[in-house]
Amino acid sequence: MNILFLDQFSDLGGAQRCLIELLPAIRDRGWQAHLAAPGNGGLRDRSLALGATYCQIASGPYQSGGKSISDLFRFVPELPKLAREIANIAAGCRARIVYVNGPRLLPAATFGLPDGIPLVFHCHSYLRHHYAAALAGISLDSAEATVIASCQFVAGPLRPYVSSTVIYNGVDSSCEAGPRPATNRIGILGRIAPEKGQLDFLQAARLLPSNYQFVVCGAPLFSDPSAQSYFERVRDQAASLPVEFLGWRDDVTTVLSTLDLLVVPSAPGEATTRVILEAFAAGVPVVASSSGGIPEIVSDGETGFLTPPSDPTKLAARIHEAMANPAALNRIAENARRAVRERYTLEQYQSRVMSILERLQQSRDRKGAVA
Repeated sequence: MNILFLDQFSDLGGAQRCLIELLPAIRDRGWQAHLAAPGNGGLRDRSLALGATYCQIASGPYQSGGKSISDLFRFVPELPKLAREIANIAAGCRARIVYVNGPRLLPAATFGLPDGIPLVFHCHSYLRHHYAAALAGISLDSAEATVIASCQFVAGPLRPYVSSTVIYNGVDSSCEAGPRPATNRIGILGRIAPEKGQLDFLQAARLLPSNYQFVVCGAPLFSDPSAQSYFERVRDQAASLPVEFLGWRDDVTTVLSTLDLLVVPSAPGEATTRVILEAFAAGVPVVASSSGGIPEIVSDGETGFLTPPSDPTKLAARIHEAMANPAALNRIAENARRAVRERYTLEQYQSRVMSILERLQQSRDRKGAVA
């Protein structure tokens, strides 16, 4: 069976990594994956290495984050051309299922979808604007699409239009970072953007003891000028602080192995960012914002520490409280590792998504036999 995966970005953010992690399971079933996205970023190289084909979409590139009404009006005229392009790609690879991994390509995929081909939409982020949720919801309803949501929180805006199956991200549960270094080394990992909270992290750092060390690992992604400007503000905020900037790193477990504590100070609107589960698997305790979908995977005082979003003073206090109690850190790290093994393994994630694809294949085959 041929499956066409569509993504709005070719840089390797969290959603794109989730897509890449499905490819081995696709290959193991003897199916063929075809990927299409604007640009030729890391998604292209990784997908080709895993036996998929890759096609660059001429439209885009798109920027991450929320969009204004004026952005919507600029995007709508592009839909017919993009719909034709997606239809041609689907026909060229003889797709039996079209799997859309981000909302910006969803309307065009719906309009360009050949008759009888099931559509799957994987919603990784919260559609905060009513018009964006309405456009996605109407498109999904008209296509009778199957919807996967990364958490209950991101499924919320789509509920008036369609039902969703919640499948949490999975991580490699065998990637344990080993004993923590006990060097008061505290880090933040991931895409550098306002919603990820690097400025809050550094403002909190100024309130912590002078013997603490800090790590900022990540870079701006998705051709976003606002993220680059934000990164410059982050560098300025780090002046005179003991902060190491590591840039973008793919070896997340290696970076985690150097930390005593991971901080995830996401702004309201965040989903269940996968770096939390990666830290759980590595045995690194997490202090995270109680925003968006994060409380769905972090139980305060049991598998991690929660703190109100956008409040550097309370964030600093929670970090200091956590670091002052090594016994509690060890207990929470072990609880978090157990949670990954029980609920968030990569194998569980792959199995749940693959079961949906298999069910769609079987349903399509039955309809074809009747016809």
